[in-house]
Amino acid sequence: MEETKSSNKIKEIFGTIIGAAIMAMGISFFLLPNQLSTGGFSGLATIFYYFFKVPMGLATIILNIPLFIIAFYKLGIKFIGKTILGTVSLSIFLDIFDKFNPLTTDRFLACIYGGIISGLGTSIILKANASTGGTDLISNIAKAYKPTIKMGNVIMMIDAMIVAINTIAFREIEIGLYSAIAIFLMGRVLDIVFEGINFTKLIIIISNKSDQIANEIQKLDRGVTGIYGKGMYTNQDKLVLICAAPRRDVGRVRELAKKVDEDCFIVISNAREVYGEGFK
Repeated sequence: MEETKSSNKIKEIFGTIIGAAIMAMGISFFLLPNQLSTGGFSGLATIFYYFFKVPMGLATIILNIPLFIIAFYKLGIKFIGKTILGTVSLSIFLDIFDKFNPLTTDRFLACIYGGIISGLGTSIILKANASTGGTDLISNIAKAYKPTIKMGNVIMMIDAMIVAINTIAFREIEIGLYSAIAIFLMGRVLDIVFEGINFTKLIIIISNKSDQIANEIQKLDRGVTGIYGKGMYTNQDKLVLICAAPRRDVGRVRELAKKVDEDCFIVISNAREVYGEGFK
C-alpha cells in the first residue's frame, strides 16, 4: 500500500514537471513572442515582460506569492505543495525556453499551436492533480470562502479580464481576437485529454413500433433499453427507447429506426461519460 502511494506521488511529481515543460514551450515558442496569452498570470507576466523587461518566469512567481500565502492558511500545505511545484517548474522552463528563437512570428499560427501545446501541458498538470497557480488558485481560494461559487465562472471571468488588459496594454485588438482562439483551442485540448475523442452518443427513439426497432438495433450488437412513457398530446402510452452508441454507429441506428418507422421521433445528444458493459 505504501509502495503504491509512493509510486503515485512520483508519477504526479514527474507529470507536473513534464506538463510544465510542455506548457512553457507553447508559451515561449508561440504565444509570448507574438504578445498573445491564454489568460491566467502568464498573461499578466507578458505585460511585465514587454513593458518592464522582467523575465516571464520571475514575474509569474512574484504574482503568485500573495496567493501562495493565502492558500497556505486557507487550503493547507498538501494542496499548496503541488501548486508551488507546478508554478516554479513552469517559471524555470519559461525562462529557459525564452533564450531560444520563436518558432513563428505569424500570430495566426502562434495562437493555433500555442493554444494546443499549452492545453496539452495544462491537461498533463491537471491529470497529476496539480496546478500552476494563477486563476486556478484564485478560484480554489474563492471556493474556500464561498463553497457555492462556480469555479469555472471565476476562471473564465478572470481570464477574460486579463486578455482585455493585454489588448488595452498593447493597443491592438488583434491580440484579443487571436488570444480568444488560443483559449478556445486550449479548452478543446483539455476536453479531449480528459474525455477522449470517441464521444458516445445518446439516442432516444419514440415510435409506435418500438419493439421492432429494438430488435433491429440489437442486431448491431448494441444494447437498448425501453422506458414506458406517455404522449401528452395524443394521451397514448408509448415505449421510449434509449441507446448509448459510439459515434460510428449513430448513422446505422438512425437508418434502422427510420426504415422500420418513417414517422419515429429521434433525439441524438452527446453523452460525456458512459460506464458499463461495452463502455468504460
